[in-house]
Amino acid sequence: MRILVIGGGWAGLAAAVDAVEGGAELSLWDMAPQLGGRARSWQEVDGHWLDSGQHILIGAYSETLTLMRKVGADPDTLLRREPLTLVDAQGHGLRWGAGGPLRAAASAVWRHPGWGWRERLGLARWALMLGGRGLDCPADWSVERLCRKLPASVRAELFEPLCVAALNTRIDSASGQVLLRVLRDALLGGAGAADLLLPRVPLQSLLPDPAAAWLRARGARLETGRRARRIEADGAGWRCDDWHGDAIIVATSSSEAVRLIEPLDAGWAQRAQALHSEAIATVEWLAPGLVLPAPMVALRGAPAQFLFDLGAIGALGSRQGHGAGRFVAVASAVAADLDGGLLPLAQRIESQVSEQVPALRGARRLREHADRRATFACTPELARPPAQLGGGLRVAGDYVDGPYPATLEGAVRSGRQAALAALGTMRNS
Repeated sequence: MRILVIGGGWAGLAAAVDAVEGGAELSLWDMAPQLGGRARSWQEVDGHWLDSGQHILIGAYSETLTLMRKVGADPDTLLRREPLTLVDAQGHGLRWGAGGPLRAAASAVWRHPGWGWRERLGLARWALMLGGRGLDCPADWSVERLCRKLPASVRAELFEPLCVAALNTRIDSASGQVLLRVLRDALLGGAGAADLLLPRVPLQSLLPDPAAAWLRARGARLETGRRARRIEADGAGWRCDDWHGDAIIVATSSSEAVRLIEPLDAGWAQRAQALHSEAIATVEWLAPGLVLPAPMVALRGAPAQFLFDLGAIGALGSRQGHGAGRFVAVASAVAADLDGGLLPLAQRIESQVSEQVPALRGARRLREHADRRATFACTPELARPPAQLGGGLRVAGDYVDGPYPATLEGAVRSGRQAALAALGTMRNS
């Protein structure tokens, strides 16, 4: 069984690990100089690690945590785990209590300092209505439509930040059905499923580097800086450039997948091209001595949604002191905002943060970064391209058809499913 994985992001690495475990002779190519895709890190000349974006995991990301453990990356050490907390820069808001997810959620709602009986009863009635429907809604509902009967403060303080964090899409255009799927896994997934998991180390140390070492130790051939040129069917197998074997898993970005697959399946390429890309921007400051009331605080208004205290998290190599005093604001779903350029958007984010965190006024802004194609808009009834293309050709990625939005968990699940399907096809042929 010879399998080629094209792309070394989290989907490609998950596919490669499962393929090797299934006994395949594996090759993996990635056009970038290092593995990790859109969740990777690089080191500056001063030794400071930079991530390609500030990622949030939750306890319900079972496949991602299992994969990390499999390749020797201990989530209990590398991730800071704490109960879900959605508080502002003054520490006011929701703090999940102890116990199972449902009990913890009820405790957080009851203890919210800014909510009265109207908010609590409104949320309780809404939850009971959804519970009677199996935590589901019509496929054409947006999150805004789903939350229409909730008090305005509950929408603003709970569902707007949850929606953007989970789906990278604004509440008025995000899929209510997909958000409910994530909430089902978090609230009904057992103890710890709703916990926040924040990376203490560079993203490279969470999966890309441990997975690469694990794969090489088992004989897999990994090549970075290599771009696949052409895929074609070859009898009962497949060929890509000078490689020939039984199955190919395309685990690249959607745009690169379109280039490779369009000559073979124009319909698939058309569906992939129809996805609306969304951007994520980050701005980082240095403010030694400042500590936020929580490692992650919610920001009011726009364009940014969250501010992270990297020193409190223990992130970005803080064992060497690089995380201390560093703060990162994250603005998701800002494709339209970037039309005027990154610098004006960074200035708007800085004004927003300075107003809500006065201690950051005048802090040294270290850098701003934007990924214009960081994710796709997870809208209602979105027709995502399928993972199966026929025979031994499959696609893996957080954008292919599946129950999860564009998250690390979605990418890992997609990669695992592609590998298992490829192995199953070969065994049945």
